[in-house]
Amino acid sequence: RRLACGDVEGRLEAIFGRVRAIQAKSGRFDMLLCVGNFFGSTSEAEWAEYRSGAKKAPIPTYVLGANNQDSLSYFPDVSGCELAENITYLGRRGVYSSCSGLQIAYLSGTEAEQQPAPAHSFSAKDVAELKMSLLSTPNFRGVDILLTSPWPRDVGTFANSAGEIDTKKCGSKLVSDLAASLKPRYHFAALEKAYYERLPYRNHMVLQETPQHVTRFIALADVGNTSKKKYLYAFSIVPMSSMDPAELVKQPQDVTENPYRKLKKEAPKSKASAEEEPACQFFFDLNKHQGKKRPSDGKERGDSQPKQAKKPPQPTGPCWFCLASPEVEKHLVVSIGTHCYLALAKGGLSPDHVLILPIGHYQSVVDLSSEVLEEVTKYKAALKEFFRSKGKRYVLFERNYRSQHLQLQVIPVPLDLCTSEDIKEAFITQAQEQHIELLEIPEHSDIAQVAQPGTPYFYVE
Repeated sequence: RRLACGDVEGRLEAIFGRVRAIQAKSGRFDMLLCVGNFFGSTSEAEWAEYRSGAKKAPIPTYVLGANNQDSLSYFPDVSGCELAENITYLGRRGVYSSCSGLQIAYLSGTEAEQQPAPAHSFSAKDVAELKMSLLSTPNFRGVDILLTSPWPRDVGTFANSAGEIDTKKCGSKLVSDLAASLKPRYHFAALEKAYYERLPYRNHMVLQETPQHVTRFIALADVGNTSKKKYLYAFSIVPMSSMDPAELVKQPQDVTENPYRKLKKEAPKSKASAEEEPACQFFFDLNKHQGKKRPSDGKERGDSQPKQAKKPPQPTGPCWFCLASPEVEKHLVVSIGTHCYLALAKGGLSPDHVLILPIGHYQSVVDLSSEVLEEVTKYKAALKEFFRSKGKRYVLFERNYRSQHLQLQVIPVPLDLCTSEDIKEAFITQAQEQHIELLEIPEHSDIAQVAQPGTPYFYVE
C-alpha cells in the first residue's frame, strides 16, 4: 500500500498530518512518494525540526531533487542520501528496488533548456542513460512506478481532458520518451498545480504486438492548495515480478491508445514528401467477437491465388447504388470504369466529397473479387493525385453495417490544415468517446485479413 504526493512546497506539517490521519483511519501504508517541489521558499523553519530529529516523518518518505536553483542546497549528494530520519532523497536519476521487488524508476529536476544542463535539470543524456540501464536488463517488461516532476508532453492525446492544462504545450518531451520506453504501470508527476488522472493507456500495438500491461498517469496538485484539488493518492500495487502474466496484461474497458506512439516513429530521417506518407488503416469490428483475426490458413490475400471472377449477388430489392438500377441518380456520376464508378455524394460533407462504388452489387470491400478490388485501388490512386493537385489529402472510410451496397466515402481535407497524425488522432479520440475501439491494421495487411465476409465493421484509412 503506497501513497503518492504532489508538490509539498515545504508544508511538512500539512502533508505529514494528513498522512497520520489517513493511517489512523485506513491502516498503515508502506511508503510516501513525493514528486514536484518538496521544499519551498518558507521551508527552513519547519525543516530544521525534522533535520535535527525533533520531529519525524510518520512513514518512510522518498523525494525527488531540486527543480530550481533556490532549493539545490537542500540536496547535498546528487546520487541520493538520507535527508532526515524517514526522509530519503532518491537522487538525480535511477531505479529504487524495494525489498518486496517493487521497481521504482525516478528522474529529478526539469528538462534543461540550455547546455550544459544546470544542476537542477536533466538532459537527453540523463534520460538515455536511465533508459539504457533498464532496457539492457534481460526480459525487461517495464517498471512498476515512474516518478518525475514535470508532466510528459502530449500525455492527454487520445484521452480525457486535462482541464485547463494544455498537454500539447506543457511538460517535457524527454519525460514522454522515458515513459514510452520504461512502460511504468503508474507514472506520477506534479509542478502544474493541477490534479489529472488520465485514462489508462496500452503499451502495445493491437494485432501487431503481444499484449502488455497498461500505464496509469496521475498528476497531483500542491499540498494544502485552496482549490482543494487532490494532492495525495493512495494505491495498492503488487510488484510486476510477482504477478501472474495473464493478470498483469488484462486490459481495462476504458483503455486508450498510447499517447506517445508517434515518438517511436520519429527516428531521424530525411523529410519525406507528402506523397510518401504511408496510409494508416483502422478497423472496428461491430460483431461481439471483437478483434479476432482470420486464421492463418494460407488463404489470405497476398499469398494466395487471385479470387476467381464471379458474378456479384443480385439485390433483393431496389438498390440506390447498382449502376443498372433505375434508382441511381445518374446526374451525380463523375466517372465510369469497367467494374467501378465514381459519384458525388448526395448531401456530401464537403462539395468535393465523392464515393467509389462497384457497378455490380457487392456489400463490402471484403466481398470484392480481385479485378474489382484492383480497379478500386486505381480509383484511389487517381483521386489521391487529383486532390494533391488541389492542395488536399483525402480520408477514406467504409461503414459496413446493415449496408446493401458497398460505398467507399472519400472526403478531401486541406493539406495545410491537418497532418495525417491529426486526422488519425481525431478518429481515435471520437471513437473512444463513443466507446468504440479502433484497431490499427498491420502494415502490408488489409481489411480482408481481419474481417470475414458478412462481418459488420467500420474501416478508415
